[in-house]
Amino acid sequence: MVNVMVPDEHLREKLRTLPPRLREVVLGQDEAIALVATRLQHGELGLTAPGRPKASFLFLGPTGVGKTSLAREFTSDLFGPGRILELDMSDYMTLDRLALLLGTSDADPGRIAQGYDACGCRGTILFDEIEKAHPRVLDILLQLLDVGRLTVAGNRVLDFSPWYAVLTSNIGAQRIMAMRKSIYETMRRLVRQDAQRELRPELFGRITEAVVFNRLDYDTQGRVAALVVRKEARQQGERGHTFAADGGVVETVIKQGYHDRLGARPMRDAAERLVRDALTEDLLNGGRGTGRLRAHPTGTKLELLPAATAGLT
Repeated sequence: MVNVMVPDEHLREKLRTLPPRLREVVLGQDEAIALVATRLQHGELGLTAPGRPKASFLFLGPTGVGKTSLAREFTSDLFGPGRILELDMSDYMTLDRLALLLGTSDADPGRIAQGYDACGCRGTILFDEIEKAHPRVLDILLQLLDVGRLTVAGNRVLDFSPWYAVLTSNIGAQRIMAMRKSIYETMRRLVRQDAQRELRPELFGRITEAVVFNRLDYDTQGRVAALVVRKEARQQGERGHTFAADGGVVETVIKQGYHDRLGARPMRDAAERLVRDALTEDLLNGGRGTGRLRAHPTGTKLELLPAATAGLT
């Protein structure tokens, strides 16, 4: 008799509410999140084929649009922190680097085995910028996607069937940047065609879902700025530096961090730098790192007004 997996209410609620939770932290990628969340729901409900990873994704799009962030966020949401094994394929562009990946002996197990053990029995393996990898590395990836297992140093076999696999690539980035007003499905179809031409057919054919990410427009980057300022305020608050931010703070961050082609990274860096610069200046001048954060009159930086000066209690 077959044992039917019937999810409990906790799991049902967690999976039902997964898309909006992801949309709160990965901005401007609603279509991509919908595709990924559906496949994750399949995997967590036990509906996927055995003997392979629960799902494998190819994330396509420009730099700084949330490809790696989405992989990190869904992994943390489903499994908890520290359960993602990230491999930058620019580190494995030559054949001699293969030993770093697979190891050479039990004493030198390699990065995949080390990351596998650190993550535990479930997680996500992320191959970042897959087009940079040496062809032999892609052969290894084919094995993982096809049978959900990988043989590493010492003839140890790692079981990746309870895992998710994510491959990221900048393939199609130029097309996406040029298609500013296009319907998402049209863009997705054209970028998928680009990926099919550039990637090995046997690799592309083993991917569960090819997901195309939008470019981040000005409004979305403004939302990113507000999100990062809130996150930075929360983290600094945990250190005892509590402050409220005026509306002009986000405007200043946008002016310093907006970049049409580089996406959210410059915005994140600008937000962190500007907030920390203001805290540093306050602390070095004898303040406590608390009060009201506002835009400096010059519009080029932020400043922290002490609670008494800012009219806080």
